[in-house]
Amino acid sequence: MHAYPHLFSPLTVGPLTLPNRVVMGSMHTGLEDHFWDYSRLAAFYEARARGGVGLIITGGIAPNRRGQLQPLGGRLASRLAVLPHRLVTRAVHAAGGRIVMQILHAGRYGYHPFVESASAVQAPISRFSPRAMSARRIAQVVRDHARCARLARLAGYDGVEIMGSEGYLLSQFLCARVNQRQDAWGGDLQGRLRLPLATVEAVRQAVGRDFLLLFRLSVLDLVEGGNDREAILTAARALEQAGVDVLDTGIGWHEARIPTIVGAVPRAAFRAAVAQVKRAVRIPVIATNRLPTPEVAEEVLASGDADLVALARPLLADPDWARKAAQGRATGIIPCIACNQACLDRTFAGQPVGCLVNPRAGQEATPGWSPASAPRRIAVVGAGPAGLSTALVAAERGHHVTLFEATAELGGQLALAARVPGKEEYGELIRYYRTRIAELGITLRLNTRAVAEDLRQGWDAVVVATGVTPRRLQLPGSDHPKVIPYPELLAGRRHAGARVAVIGAGGIGIDVCEFLLAGSTRPTLDEWCAEWGVDPTSATPGGLVPSVPGPRHREIWLLQRKPGRMGRGPGLTTGWVQQIALRRGGVQMLAGVQYLGIDDTGLRIQRAGQVEVLAVDSVVVCAGQESVRDLVPPAGSTGPGGLAVHVVGGAGQAAELDAERAIRQGAELAGRL
Repeated sequence: MHAYPHLFSPLTVGPLTLPNRVVMGSMHTGLEDHFWDYSRLAAFYEARARGGVGLIITGGIAPNRRGQLQPLGGRLASRLAVLPHRLVTRAVHAAGGRIVMQILHAGRYGYHPFVESASAVQAPISRFSPRAMSARRIAQVVRDHARCARLARLAGYDGVEIMGSEGYLLSQFLCARVNQRQDAWGGDLQGRLRLPLATVEAVRQAVGRDFLLLFRLSVLDLVEGGNDREAILTAARALEQAGVDVLDTGIGWHEARIPTIVGAVPRAAFRAAVAQVKRAVRIPVIATNRLPTPEVAEEVLASGDADLVALARPLLADPDWARKAAQGRATGIIPCIACNQACLDRTFAGQPVGCLVNPRAGQEATPGWSPASAPRRIAVVGAGPAGLSTALVAAERGHHVTLFEATAELGGQLALAARVPGKEEYGELIRYYRTRIAELGITLRLNTRAVAEDLRQGWDAVVVATGVTPRRLQLPGSDHPKVIPYPELLAGRRHAGARVAVIGAGGIGIDVCEFLLAGSTRPTLDEWCAEWGVDPTSATPGGLVPSVPGPRHREIWLLQRKPGRMGRGPGLTTGWVQQIALRRGGVQMLAGVQYLGIDDTGLRIQRAGQVEVLAVDSVVVCAGQESVRDLVPPAGSTGPGGLAVHVVGGAGQAAELDAERAIRQGAELAGRL
């Protein structure tokens, strides 16, 4: 019997029969915006089709100029623009896959001065104020969607998805938060539904019944003035009646101040919102958001809460996710750690996406690592992210690799991060590395601090990936028992008291505060919903209820030397979540601090010319790192035995620790060895 019988059972959706229930959900890769050359986009989706995905949904393509996400964003509005898209569809079909194109009008979320919306209500995350659309303009947008769908069919797509979620144009019309019109296109729910329904009907008429039509509906807005359950279910039934084959589900608007996909969100957190839509319609429904593993996806399907599951970032991390799961090799799936660092953070910076755990993501059009012409004996010192990446790629190419690690566990800084609330998925990455080390036959020497003598002979190449060590405080009392270096705290070797000062407000300092605020266990789904004020059944508008913060376990001060705003270290799409968590936890953030000393009374500081004592039990030091370079020879000389020594990761650059850079450096070096 198959380990995931529901996940890998076929399903007929509209005119198509899919081989399994795995959908690559829409995500903006940035490659859609290179509309003059879609070769990279074609290679990207081809890899996921080869990996066994049942259906692919592209990133959003605008139906007209005003609907573009940015001035040169992806758009399909003329027959000339069809040709690049044919590269994509032919590549996917040649790989045995099926692909639909998402039609997305950004509305007031467009990053350009020509944005338009239901009403002239500016989005809190945009610098541009939208123009309220006239009735004539609305009718034109309906025609533009129909034309875009016809062109998508001409380009060879198997269907289209109309984007009506996440706060884009059709969401803006559906929701009284933005739609303040009193004409036929606004007012009550029937008026607000008019544009989405007219769009579906026009698209269906343009493409016929033998072309798959999906609609992505927001089933939990998570914003003030959002739709409630009755409105959502009414919309779902009306869309089904209008001719939609499949309802895809979206969670939260982009301007929502509630996290929906970061690691702190429990797995399958929003399945209740999906399940009630599933019970309200007869057409298939797709579940989405935080379904990272085959086990989670199978359970959602087996319960009847959805008919298909959409994965986006997990398929960025591992394009072979579906094939590995189907073959019973789920432990070999490269896990998405929900960090957003190289995907969503880059998207919002206007850059093509990559992936922290998969250096090949977005680079599928360029040659990968070729097998080694002659196997070499390679010593890799340090089993942090850079060393692990180096070892795996080198072994995959056929080299004989020995990996030295001074401690008893893999991961280095990753292992510390895995102990931070919301970053538990990092532990899954370490588990994956452990699995691959065994599969590839890498010789692993834990609890072995390599010295020059170990590397003097028997090797063809030496890679130093010894990482970093915390920078020591240089002030009176730095050796006081109250002082705890952050690795000692996160590793569980030292414990903090009830009143704690954290020195350093970069990414590690923020993580340490979250660690200190947390209790001994991760919150349950109900506790998480209570803390963030979420009703996943949307009984209230937007699915919002008053938040109920959890108990406070400590009193914490977060300190930095620099004046100004604190906590700039975390990423664009995750940092705000941590900031809210710290404020709820009562963390006192003090900038422009001069540290004077530590003694039995606590931490003495000076701020704005005033000296004060923080009466704390513990002082956790997150004041930067220094590279561990004991095995790195001086410039101009060779390493042990005359070998060249290659340095990667934190051993080469300690400032601003960056796991993505370390993993990429390690993989690229191993690809050259």
